Amino acid sequence: MLQKPKILVIKIGSNVLTKEGGQPDVERMDSLVNQIASLKSVGIKILLVSSGAVAFGRGEIKLPEKTDPILKKQIWASSGQIELINTYKRLFKNHEINISQILVTKEDFRDRKHYLNMRNCLLGLIAQGIVPVINENDTVAITELMFTDNDELASLTAAMVNADSLILLTNVDGIFDGNPTDPDSKLINSIGHKMPDLGGIISPLKSSFGRGGMLTKTNMAKKAAELGIQVWIANGKKEDILLDVFSQKAPSTYFEPNQRKQSPKKWLAHGDQYFKGEVFINDGAKTALSSNKISSLLPVGIVSVKGDFSKGDIIRITDENGLKIGLGKAEYPASLVKEKIGLKNQKPFIHYDYLYLFQNG
Repeated sequence: MLQKPKILVIKIGSNVLTKEGGQPDVERMDSLVNQIASLKSVGIKILLVSSGAVAFGRGEIKLPEKTDPILKKQIWASSGQIELINTYKRLFKNHEINISQILVTKEDFRDRKHYLNMRNCLLGLIAQGIVPVINENDTVAITELMFTDNDELASLTAAMVNADSLILLTNVDGIFDGNPTDPDSKLINSIGHKMPDLGGIISPLKSSFGRGGMLTKTNMAKKAAELGIQVWIANGKKEDILLDVFSQKAPSTYFEPNQRKQSPKKWLAHGDQYFKGEVFINDGAKTALSSNKISSLLPVGIVSVKGDFSKGDIIRITDENGLKIGLGKAEYPASLVKEKIGLKNQKPFIHYDYLYLFQNG
């Protein structure tokens, strides 16, 4: 471990909190809560991103087989979230720890003002020693506004609150160089900044009860690490896993963090699914943005604009060959930037402080 966490986001996956038959595993929840209480006792501020609502709902409410799958999930999530949060409340109360419930959709992360309001709320909660229990609002989330899974939500949350550490708990020990069920596969203990693309060796199999797979976890972990957050993927089914990860006793995959990014850039880093418009830039602008010199995107470097957007919206930046360069916050609306395309001596369309460049850009 490179540093003792100050702010830690813990994500507990569906497969960790469910038994083989799909019933909620309250004993496992109790064990994890006990460990979280131990971490809090040494001064670590903790935010918990927890799956499990659908599993609790499935156990409470029996629905006809012909029920629409999306509606079925909404009903189970709506009902099960009550039982999930009440179970956490009871278990944390044993340690005299208060919790709060935060239900979110992707839309909550798109608007900068909304984002900052949510961040201030979360920071206020952990400053008072309260553990926020965060989950996707499955009741209202539609396909295009759904998170890939709670790994994405956890990574977004860690970036939002400027956490230094993130643990993704799943039902395997970490990232393997093949299928985890293959005895010849080996655990990858550490992934550094320049690790090659792992997409070709990671098993595409998804978990039984969650939406995402190991490739999603890897991508979200790498993105968080790129923002300066140290990340572990570990097996939440193992006893004392949280304590053993920090004492370096447990097998896990550790993602080495880059230098920490500024808060606005952390917001933008996940914006590739939220952008409202797109600008295409020439080679001169691309070279300027990619250089070590601090540079904003000026209208003189823009060749065309796509989409209807307003000031403050997230914009994707693409070169003339279609390569995605990065993301930024628009300083003025689409109608105005179209008037300024190619003009010199104009105010930046995207200021450097609100510019996030992809590593391949």
